[in-house]
Amino acid sequence: MKRPNILLITTDQQHFSALGVVNDKIKTPNLDRLCARGTRFDRAYCPSPVCTPSRASIITGLYPSQHGAWTIGVKLPEEVPTLGGHLSEAGYKTGLIGKAHFQPLAGDSLERQPTLRDIPFWRGFNGPHYGFDHVELVRNHADESHVGQHYAAWMEDRGLTDWQDYFQPLPGVSASHAPKQAAGAPYWARQDRHWALPEALHYTPWIGERSCAFIKAAVAEEAPFFLWTSFPDPHPPYTVPEPWASMYDPDDMKPGALVPGEHDRNPPHFAMTQEQDPDFSAWHDPHEAHGCASHLYPHDELKKDMAVYYGMMSFLDQEVGRILDHLDDLGIADETLIVFTTDHGHFLGQHGLVAKGPFHYEDMLRIPFIVSWPGKVPQGQVSEAIQSLVDLTPSFLEAAGLGAPDNLQGVSQLDVWTGQAACARDFAICENRHNPRMPHVVSYVNARHKISVYREGGEGELFDLDRDPRELRNLWSEPEAAAVKQAMLQEMVQGFLKSEPMKMPRLAQA
Repeated sequence: MKRPNILLITTDQQHFSALGVVNDKIKTPNLDRLCARGTRFDRAYCPSPVCTPSRASIITGLYPSQHGAWTIGVKLPEEVPTLGGHLSEAGYKTGLIGKAHFQPLAGDSLERQPTLRDIPFWRGFNGPHYGFDHVELVRNHADESHVGQHYAAWMEDRGLTDWQDYFQPLPGVSASHAPKQAAGAPYWARQDRHWALPEALHYTPWIGERSCAFIKAAVAEEAPFFLWTSFPDPHPPYTVPEPWASMYDPDDMKPGALVPGEHDRNPPHFAMTQEQDPDFSAWHDPHEAHGCASHLYPHDELKKDMAVYYGMMSFLDQEVGRILDHLDDLGIADETLIVFTTDHGHFLGQHGLVAKGPFHYEDMLRIPFIVSWPGKVPQGQVSEAIQSLVDLTPSFLEAAGLGAPDNLQGVSQLDVWTGQAACARDFAICENRHNPRMPHVVSYVNARHKISVYREGGEGELFDLDRDPRELRNLWSEPEAAAVKQAMLQEMVQGFLKSEPMKMPRLAQA
């Protein structure tokens, strides 16, 4: 059987409801088209609600506690075997276009300044990088200052020699066209949500263009390809060029909101987010932990942010359409296995929270997940089979006709994707650790319940996702849920045991 091409398309920090097929407030016609061509899995989870560890799990098939990149600001060890490396050795042309984020903004890293803006270096470097033969990278979200790499070189080639002026400045540098930041607001808030950067020079169409170029080159070489098309949006900051910045009316947006009393049964850090100046100092050792701050934010501003967030999604959906059309034009759509997903979720006011943090609600852990492979994956279907990003490596390796190594923690979902099996796993695990001690929380999710346990203290969360899908009543300390709690803790420990990687096979009795 001819080996399929494999195309992984990801966004960054996308709420599971930010799809037109499940939400009539947002327009994503090309992702809707992909759903019609394949199966949408509504119970997919990230292995970590933080970028670097989740993305590293995608390419290693390991949980963050095993592959080494356990949080952001940590480098994925370059000696860890990766999906791209396995496929490249098997004759695939492998590529990553867009955001990598396998390395920190400091230390021995390709993703730090001044290396990011060393454009001559990037013009001469396209890999190999973490098993990918060919990479074209962008590191920033929206107008963030850590911009450069191949994307900046492309902007220069398109005539935007003053591209630095459109991004937040480095120390001592002016940036005349950069969006104004909202005074006293979180780092991701922007007073200027209408970004002056020309639409055609945004990284979203760059990623679409370069993905199509990679695919065309692979077809010309008559080689199967594995391409990870990695969009940095809709991750904040909330700013985007027109017409996308004005595509949605903030008055039509309905963000989530805090339900009075819902944090009364939760660990203290949940309620602390609703204070003006909460003291999270115990969790900021040595570095700040995302989300450990006040989440108080004006409702009208959140509606404006949500409108831009949706605009960012519709913008990248356009480029997804360009790539799907390119596959059709090349006549290889039927030979290409496509997975669309994201690295983790996002809060848009749900539970009184914004952006992300150590709050393991479905908004943060559950992710959109679409699989398409004409003639192999059932079309127009919706499945409740539990998926995890840690399963992508073994699933893709099996699809390519390769056996997955024994030391992976993910399981192959190929038979589930193709409709030959009802499920491949009955639980998902999510790890979240920002500093050596705290916050450090792990969640275990099965078909009905979710339980979260912290490294320190006696607090935790237990939710019945069937009876309480909005997760408003934490059952951790409820006497009537004691039996369920005990059973879930037992399941959780067994889930860890089932997920232990086998570094090498046993060769003899002794």
